[in-house]
Amino acid sequence: MVDVTTSLTFSDTVSGKAEGDVLVVTLNNPPVNAASAELRQGLWRALDHARSDNAVSAVVITGAGKSFVAGADIKEFGKPQVDPTLPAVVEKIEASEKPVIAAINGVALGGGCEIALAAHARIAHSKAKLGFPEVKLGIVPGAGGTQRLPRLVGCLEAVEMIGTGKPVNAEKAFGIGLIGAIAKGDLLSDALALAQSLKGKPVLRTSERIAPRSDQATVQNTIAKITLKAKGQMAPGEAMRLAASASTLSFTQGLSDERETFLRLRDSDQAKALRHVFFAERDAAKVDGLEHVEPLPLNKIGVCGLGLMGAGIATALLSAGYELIGYERDEPAAEAGKARILDILGKNLKSGRIDQADFERQAANLATTAKLRELAPCDLVIEAVFDDMTIKTELFQKLDLVIRSDAILATNTSYLDPDALAAETAHPERVIGLHFFSPANIMRLVEVVRCAQATPQAVATGFALAKKLGKLPIVTGVCEGFIGNSIFSAYRREAEFLLEDGALPQEIDAAMEDYGMAMGPFAVFDLAGLEIAWARRKREAPTRDPEARYVDIADRLCEAGRLGQKSGRGWYSYEAGKRTVDSAVTEMIAQSRAAKGITPRAIASEEIVKRLIGAMADEGKTLLDKAIAARASDIDLVMINGYGFPAYRGGPMFAASR
Repeated sequence: MVDVTTSLTFSDTVSGKAEGDVLVVTLNNPPVNAASAELRQGLWRALDHARSDNAVSAVVITGAGKSFVAGADIKEFGKPQVDPTLPAVVEKIEASEKPVIAAINGVALGGGCEIALAAHARIAHSKAKLGFPEVKLGIVPGAGGTQRLPRLVGCLEAVEMIGTGKPVNAEKAFGIGLIGAIAKGDLLSDALALAQSLKGKPVLRTSERIAPRSDQATVQNTIAKITLKAKGQMAPGEAMRLAASASTLSFTQGLSDERETFLRLRDSDQAKALRHVFFAERDAAKVDGLEHVEPLPLNKIGVCGLGLMGAGIATALLSAGYELIGYERDEPAAEAGKARILDILGKNLKSGRIDQADFERQAANLATTAKLRELAPCDLVIEAVFDDMTIKTELFQKLDLVIRSDAILATNTSYLDPDALAAETAHPERVIGLHFFSPANIMRLVEVVRCAQATPQAVATGFALAKKLGKLPIVTGVCEGFIGNSIFSAYRREAEFLLEDGALPQEIDAAMEDYGMAMGPFAVFDLAGLEIAWARRKREAPTRDPEARYVDIADRLCEAGRLGQKSGRGWYSYEAGKRTVDSAVTEMIAQSRAAKGITPRAIASEEIVKRLIGAMADEGKTLLDKAIAARASDIDLVMINGYGFPAYRGGPMFAASR
């Protein structure tokens, strides 16, 4: 027997400890236990040690902290390969003559899940999550995941897991056969007991299993649905093809196909773009001037205005565990706002996003009022009232008299100047912008606006709040529209230039949707409503450069009462809710061209895309030059997460640079 006090070091990130005749190998590469070269080398040495030491009868592999192995080491992206590779380590685990048990203590993603699949048995903590997020980086699993997973869970479950990149929890993993057990007590104790039960028995190698039968029609239907949703991204289709092939190809053939596909996709433009997005999100968390600033503690938060936007913000706050006081102008409006919030919570309950206990806790944390003084206990108040400077200014001045001087005031304005708003308050240093995107309880992006007089602590508090809500906060300086709407305005402007030059709304929309945008620009304009941009153009009219090119077609639509989907007519008609091309709009465009003496020409989709991406990138450069945006990648994140720009294109700044 191995001495129970024996401990071994296989690398700086891999240690071993003898528990009787079982070698417990612990992977410890904080913060996420990434499968770095050092971790792979240490695991390789641990396996060699277990093979050569006759006193070792089984191996348990587990992780330190909250992760088993959370995937590849991002520091190695784009660098020369370092041996041993992950596929080699995975094969070594599976080839062991002594049973290897994966004790999955937390997150096992990508390569971590592949390590677990190669083990001869798997047991997980009840809070563990397993999955293959590779498609989100434009690649496929590259160490046997597409071939081993179907052999455990069947092609249907494997196609869904690998094609969507969504992880499964321990309960689901057990139900589909991905793990053999969920620990009832201490994970390591249960894993050691499992190891003892496997001693002396033939090891069960996943690669030697036959994939459980799945209905092929259902598999193909699932592939079709996920492919449609992926819309232009290559990796999901390739990943699902590989997973489905496990029922027809030998393991060796499937593994060879997987490796070729992995290497091909790894070097693709889409993978490069998605890696750019991955690193961009890490960079966005580093905000100049906030490195050592502690945010204020927040417990109770107020939301003024409980329309669609305010109710969405309120729901996001309740979901994050905050106590919420919602304010409306009168009692009927306050009651209607409360009902709106409870309706969203009810839908979350019905869909399974929350359970009954969560629903009751969030509902208990909700209060609404028509008395502004009841916001006095709030640590932060977010206004989501009508986007009018007079209305917002009056509200903030009243709040000055109610809330503590150290409480934060945040405006959710889309286009108004928050510096001008702050200047009208008693404490401008506490005013920031928190620009949510609708629906605020679902959309991930929040622009955190750094007002001129705002203290670093006020900005840090807004940034920390957005993160607590599970959002992606991007810090922006002050300009009309901030980052996102400034870029979107340039996009709108160029789209309208294309109209005058000869393209039609449906042609422009089709070109951008083929490029990967969730919706073309004119369909988006109709969805959002045309009156907001119209009001902005009217505000700007007195100061507009008379020599600048200006397209009046959108104004003509608004004057004709064509305000978008809500009015049943905009750039398109919406009879019975279906979007259709309207000849009246085509005629209006022709009349505008004729009035300016413009002879229209046919414009290819390639030119449409190039001009629109170029317009966004040019505006982005202006924002960088003015220090409104800190980095080009922040602009890309805003457009991807707020405006439907395809992540696999990397954002307009990345796309233009290519």
